[in-house]
Amino acid sequence: MIQDNLMKALNDQINYEFYSSYSYLAMAAYAQSEDLDGFANFFRIQAQEELFHAMKFYDYVYQKNGDVTLQSIDKPQLKFENMVDVFEKGYEHEQEVTRRIYNLADIAAEEKEHSTISLLKWFIDEQVEEEDNFNKIIKKLRRAQSNPAALYMLDEELAQRVYVAPAADTSAQ
Repeated sequence: MIQDNLMKALNDQINYEFYSSYSYLAMAAYAQSEDLDGFANFFRIQAQEELFHAMKFYDYVYQKNGDVTLQSIDKPQLKFENMVDVFEKGYEHEQEVTRRIYNLADIAAEEKEHSTISLLKWFIDEQVEEEDNFNKIIKKLRRAQSNPAALYMLDEELAQRVYVAPAADTSAQ
């Protein structure tokens, strides 16, 4: 059985994942308002991924005979300077998610909660990919900053992104 400290931390993470989705929808809305539909698509897909993450934690809590405690979701940032700023904020957000996942892993290790450690390995690997994606796009955006044609090419590239739910992972179900 998961101890109270870890259960509270898992519930906090569920709520943070919902907040992450909400934040990415706000970023999508900003991109949409700037007529950058590809960037908006990127962030809408990010929002879907975060909902998947929240539900992965949600399902796990119930698999471990716990209870999910939903909390209010903070209002996300709505105004940005430009697309570089949006992606820098997204990158910072992903770094915070990574920090939080590592904290969960530390608690699970201290409590010798091996099934939670197994679940968190998936999230740790996912965060490597998330941070890498944001970092690469930031580098492209910085190079494209003074070149509108390059910005629109990147917008077209990001318009091609589609949401693909991760394959079923029986270790966390």
